[in-house]
Amino acid sequence: MKLKKIFLWIAGVLTALLLVIVMALFIINRLGKASLLKNASSRMPQFSEELDQPMPDEEWQEDWIRYQGKVYDYNENILTFLCMGIDVDDVLSEQQQGWDSGQADAIFLLVLNPDTKTMTIIAIDRNTMTDVDMYDQENNYLGTVQAQVNLAHGYGDGREGSAGNQVKAVSRLMYELPIHGYCAINLPAIYILNDTIGGVDVIIPEDFPSEDFALSPGETVHLDGRLAYFYIRYRDVNVVESARMRLNRQKQYLLAFVEKAKQEFAKDVTLPLKLFNAAIPSMVTDLTADEVVYLAGEAAGYTFSEDDLIVLPGVTDTSGEFDEFYVDQDALKQIIIDVFYTEVEGI
Repeated sequence: MKLKKIFLWIAGVLTALLLVIVMALFIINRLGKASLLKNASSRMPQFSEELDQPMPDEEWQEDWIRYQGKVYDYNENILTFLCMGIDVDDVLSEQQQGWDSGQADAIFLLVLNPDTKTMTIIAIDRNTMTDVDMYDQENNYLGTVQAQVNLAHGYGDGREGSAGNQVKAVSRLMYELPIHGYCAINLPAIYILNDTIGGVDVIIPEDFPSEDFALSPGETVHLDGRLAYFYIRYRDVNVVESARMRLNRQKQYLLAFVEKAKQEFAKDVTLPLKLFNAAIPSMVTDLTADEVVYLAGEAAGYTFSEDDLIVLPGVTDTSGEFDEFYVDQDALKQIIIDVFYTEVEGI
């Protein structure tokens, strides 16, 4: 009888501990989401007068827009993060002066929609023209000019200041789209992350300089070690639109990476933590522990396919010293509406 009471007591303690753990995770998740929403760079995109205006007699909500005869509601549950690959060959470190903080050679917006359980990645050409805040070598503000979006990171301290300036430039490009967090890593760290999941397989595209790497177009190659790094970073600056070609390879690599990471995660649930720890020496992020816990729990069950990786369309002007990419504004508005808004029926 006494032994039975002991077992019951142990069972009661374990049940209580389980409830505490569940409640703790629930609270952490709620705090993480609340913190991320609070960190947003703005409340919602600002299309202003560029979209159709509502009729005065309509019952109108402030987060609605009308576009091409339809009404859309902004989804405030969506979380958006800016992921940057910085062309720095060492760990990201604080710079004493501006202009020497590295450029964002890879720029991607990661979008998580908890309502549809979908993940979307929006790829942005590094040469995309937008408003960029400029600073002198003492980090004094000089003004805002139209320039390639990847230059924004170079005007800063090499860490939080540079990343914040890049977030501001991308948000401006996207009509003041809310951005809830950022992650910047140096590009050589990519091969470390690549090897953590065991490498990925890709088919070599026709425009890849195979003579430099002994890789034949159409060949399926397993990327590991520094080969993965060179594959997604290399471009010939003497070739027109080489940055755009590289962006297409980065898109191809991301799709392969996500698919491989999902497979490995099914075998090892600690994989996200391993990836995070592997990136720490070469990463700057404003995500906190409770936010990471929330995101890891959310993203685990999200779907992602090739259709969910969007490259912003536009045209490249190659007439100057440096390529200038101009986004198709109509297409950009439609992408923002498709990804971040829900149509309101009956209006």
